[in-house]
Amino acid sequence: MTAPKFMGYRRENGRVGIRNNVLILPLDDLSNSASEKVSNNVKGTMVIPHAYGRLQFGEDLDLFFRTLIGTGANPNVAAVIVIGIEPEWTNTVVEGIAKTGKPVTGFAIERHGEHETVRAASWKGMEYVQWATELQREECSMDELVISVKCGESDTTSGLASNPSIGNVVDRMVEMGATVMFGETSEITGGEDIVKERAATPEAGEAFYKIWSDYNQFILDQGVDLSGSQPTKGNITGGLTTIEEKALGNIQKIGKKSKYVGALHPAEAPTGKGLWFMDTSSAAAEAITLWGAGGSVLHLFPTGQGNIVGNPIVPVIKVSANPVTCETMSEHIDIDLSGILRREMDLDDAGDALMEMMERTVKGRMTKAEVLGHVEYVLTKLYRSA
Repeated sequence: MTAPKFMGYRRENGRVGIRNNVLILPLDDLSNSASEKVSNNVKGTMVIPHAYGRLQFGEDLDLFFRTLIGTGANPNVAAVIVIGIEPEWTNTVVEGIAKTGKPVTGFAIERHGEHETVRAASWKGMEYVQWATELQREECSMDELVISVKCGESDTTSGLASNPSIGNVVDRMVEMGATVMFGETSEITGGEDIVKERAATPEAGEAFYKIWSDYNQFILDQGVDLSGSQPTKGNITGGLTTIEEKALGNIQKIGKKSKYVGALHPAEAPTGKGLWFMDTSSAAAEAITLWGAGGSVLHLFPTGQGNIVGNPIVPVIKVSANPVTCETMSEHIDIDLSGILRREMDLDDAGDALMEMMERTVKGRMTKAEVLGHVEYVLTKLYRSA
């Protein structure tokens, strides 16, 4: 396929974004209040409060830093202010984001106080917003984008229509040379052998299978076996009886032809183009947060019963083929694909509609989640705090 052109934001490291956010990023839960005060003072900023950042250790701490740094490094972000309670961890995040070349400044509350921190950070935020609003879009190509895909509140219409429609688009995007990420590790259960066989190389397949096996063993170690069961009430209401059924519908999102080239840890960025698996939770906001930290600038989200998730920095395009959901929750659904079930459109027609909506979104159209102010941001935590 020929990759369509659009006007986007080319960042200092060459990566392409479709939004131009100035972030106020708290390092830890204690710094949320100061960060929110700065965002209130400086219009045009986006604050992302969260619950963690204290007494984390080991792999959990590594993931925490990787997620915050990746969020600030995302190409949809123009500049970042990091506010923390103390300077050392604050500087760790600042230095990680600074590797992209984008403007970033850190402020520590200790030894300065909250009033002084808010004052200084507000001045810097004002500087960043005025600078960012003068940045000009330039011609970019859709094959330069990194996108992610995940479903939520799935039902029978998901596997029949909306998920394979996403798969149609994934095949097109991979063919044109874009980068696509999928995941939802636990909800591949029952289809893990199919996913393993979809790897481009044996090494990629083994890397995926190890991640899935470790995740599944963790679940078993808690005395729970997801096989043959369906732990999600919304999915049960939608007619899915087992996680294996859900997995077979879930897998359709990666298309018919595309083979994934590698397996990523949570919040890890792809190192090349093509389709990539990322180890993520199946919880919507948590998973999209991880993909955003991995560099996704646009997310495709099929839903059956009606999930309303958004994200602070990653526009979420929601599609549904459930006619009841499209009618009763129309304020959340960007594309109605219920015509597939009425035989008024096929998967290629649906793919065309999705591609058109993607082009409109990368050119600046706000998704319904953006218009409604859905900015869910949920960090993945591995351990109890020390």
